[in-house]
Amino acid sequence: MDTNTTASDLSDSFTAKPTIFPKSGYSILAFLMFLNAVFSIFNNLLVIIVTIKNPQLRNPINIFILNMSFSDLMMTLFGTTIVVSTNYYGYFYLGTTFCTFQGFAVNYFGIVSLWSLTILAYERYNVVCQPIGALKLSNKRGYLGLAFIWIFCLFWAIAPLFGWSSYGPEGVQTSCSIGWEVRSWNNYSYLIAYFLTCFIIPVGIIGFSYGSVLLSLHQLNQKIEQQGGTKNPEEEVRVIIMVLLMVVAFLICWLPYTVFALIVVFDPEMYIPPLAATLPTYLAKTSPVYNPIIYIFLNKQFRNGAVQFLTCGHFNLTTPEEESSTVVGPAEIVESKTVSKSNQVAPS
Repeated sequence: MDTNTTASDLSDSFTAKPTIFPKSGYSILAFLMFLNAVFSIFNNLLVIIVTIKNPQLRNPINIFILNMSFSDLMMTLFGTTIVVSTNYYGYFYLGTTFCTFQGFAVNYFGIVSLWSLTILAYERYNVVCQPIGALKLSNKRGYLGLAFIWIFCLFWAIAPLFGWSSYGPEGVQTSCSIGWEVRSWNNYSYLIAYFLTCFIIPVGIIGFSYGSVLLSLHQLNQKIEQQGGTKNPEEEVRVIIMVLLMVVAFLICWLPYTVFALIVVFDPEMYIPPLAATLPTYLAKTSPVYNPIIYIFLNKQFRNGAVQFLTCGHFNLTTPEEESSTVVGPAEIVESKTVSKSNQVAPS
């Protein structure tokens, strides 16, 4: 790409069919995005329905999981489904206004999902590692957290509409997002601020929170062993694997996008091939597929609720004792071994 590329150049670049990618390539992208959309819509709708149908799942922690599923569903409807159509035609045929709308919607719902994962990690840390603070976990605090997420993310999504950076077509010109390929100091300043608030800070919070949860679990296992109890290394390994899946999936989704944006900032002269510029965006669009699997379907209560819903109540994966428990996720191991804390609010 020309190093003097401007926002207007990008906005005008999809008015004619591009020749930067063969038709077969666009067809493959359309098919892959179609599969992505089908699984994403199914997974996230299932999570939303199961949560609504099961009152025991509607606790303060699960509010953030439900919020993530909603934002992932919106990201799919306003992002993935559109690129299925545009890749089928081989160019963004919907025009400049719709390109801006799609870029805004994908950016907004994408960072809402990202920050939902971040607050979810922090609240799990609170429950497991700060037992006194866990007593403060309430619906009011959960709703305040949601309000923060949507308002904070709205600022970063709406800023390009008012001239701080811009939205435009990217890569092979069949999808739209933040104009990170634009070479201008206005865009650089936005990308740097965006990088800090929508990647570095969330990664730091997620890493610290789940790292602390794992450390707490390890220390609890050691204490149980010292007191003559039986250590359960299998459960510890299971939680480690689960946390690693969460962190790795998060990085796969957002790290390539961040790296490409920063390359443009620190090396404006570098040429980025259109196909390479497309990959980060499409990786980000896969997050609505695996987020429900990692964060929800590894959760016993959600998994059982989903099986009951899909089989019209004919199958139940848990015992009555397990159904009465509200302990889920990495914290379930810690809580299940700490009977004296049973009066605390348990995480999902």
